[in-house]
Amino acid sequence: MKKKEIQILLVDDEPDILEIVGYNLSSEGYNVITADNGADAVKMARKHKPHLIILDVMMPEMDGIEACEQIRKIPDMENCIITFLTARGEDYSQMAGFDAGADDYITKPIKPKVLVSKVKALLRRYREEKVTENIVKLGDITINREEYKIVQNGEEMALPRKEFELLSLLASKPGKVFKREDILDKVWGNEIVVGGRTIDVHIRKLREKIGDDMIKTIKGVGYKFVV
Repeated sequence: MKKKEIQILLVDDEPDILEIVGYNLSSEGYNVITADNGADAVKMARKHKPHLIILDVMMPEMDGIEACEQIRKIPDMENCIITFLTARGEDYSQMAGFDAGADDYITKPIKPKVLVSKVKALLRRYREEKVTENIVKLGDITINREEYKIVQNGEEMALPRKEFELLSLLASKPGKVFKREDILDKVWGNEIVVGGRTIDVHIRKLREKIGDDMIKTIKGVGYKFVV
């Protein structure tokens, strides 16, 4: 997808941030729309269906947490990437943000060029992910969901079923943080009663096979796939 086709909704109640960040993203070729409060953010999201939303936490009328919850309820918005902009003193809100449906966090203050790089990383799934029926290609890994096998750097690798399902889940939305309880529900379901330690063991085994840098631990929350 070309940059000019990617729409970013930037939401912040600070005019300077809207101006500076908006300018830098626009200069990179992205189509940027803005809002200065949570209520308008929900309206803009419903109208424009952006690919990425950069959402401030503390805002008037409706804060970012509630706005994120409302946006996730909008049809066709489940695949939108939502990242919060948060001041360093607002770290307490990260758990609430992930619970509301956020994919990531960007901490203020941040240099515009660094934020642009972060945006590029968040949007990489739209540029690099290629899905053909049951085959997913991400970086140097190809996942064949139908045959339960992966190919990395040209070498085929067979994984035990649960390891494969865990990898397939994380790779289905690169950059998205999957909470531990969601992983348990989607991979193990009601088959058996397992604990968080089971996930840790499977993650460790996956890292041994595909490399440590592709699965990132979000402490106290869960895991995400990085490409």
